[in-house]
Amino acid sequence: MVEDEAKLARLVARGLTERGDLVTIAATGEAALAAAVDAGYDVILLDVALPDMSGFDVCRRLRHDHVWTPVLMLTARTSVADRITGLDSGADDYLGKPFAFEELLARMRALARRGPVPRPTVLEVGDLQLDPGSRQVRRGDVTIDLSAREFALLEALMRRPEQAVTRETLLAHAWGVSHETSSNVVDVYVGYLREKIDRPFGVQSLRTVRGMGYRVTGDLGA
Repeated sequence: MVEDEAKLARLVARGLTERGDLVTIAATGEAALAAAVDAGYDVILLDVALPDMSGFDVCRRLRHDHVWTPVLMLTARTSVADRITGLDSGADDYLGKPFAFEELLARMRALARRGPVPRPTVLEVGDLQLDPGSRQVRRGDVTIDLSAREFALLEALMRRPEQAVTRETLLAHAWGVSHETSSNVVDVYVGYLREKIDRPFGVQSLRTVRGMGYRVTGDLGA
């Protein structure tokens, strides 16, 4: 359990211990990262507001370090945006404070039944890699920072390597099925992608397919 409010941590830990669980308490993100990497746990209960870093950052680093233990976020920040941030950072579930202990147990049981989350498949086209789990993109040894929309577009293309992907398909993947966006915005974002994944490396992996859309290729000829 990763929680800096000592009283709450003790109360939850006592309740879990009384039912037979073994509980480790960490009050900081760094302590949580060290414990999670070095020991195997069934579930990680992770508070968002920690003194040294956010729970979102802790979760991202866990996934980056290939720790796939199910994570249940515990936080008073229950807006839709916060829940999306938590899930996108790699959490498996989200429980708002204050919470009923029985609901916490039920959610823990559900996560424990799943077991460790397997590492998502890393997509590779040539020397370009995209990891849906850690949401990282690399060209060779270089990490490339993409916006959420750019990442979604590149993921849609890399799931269909060497295939023409229509603008409509790319719109649906990156903007949602019920989007109200012109297909021209795809061209704009493809331009952004090329500036990040191709031009700095002197390659042309993102190609235009006239009359259709775009494709990503491992043929890196300029």
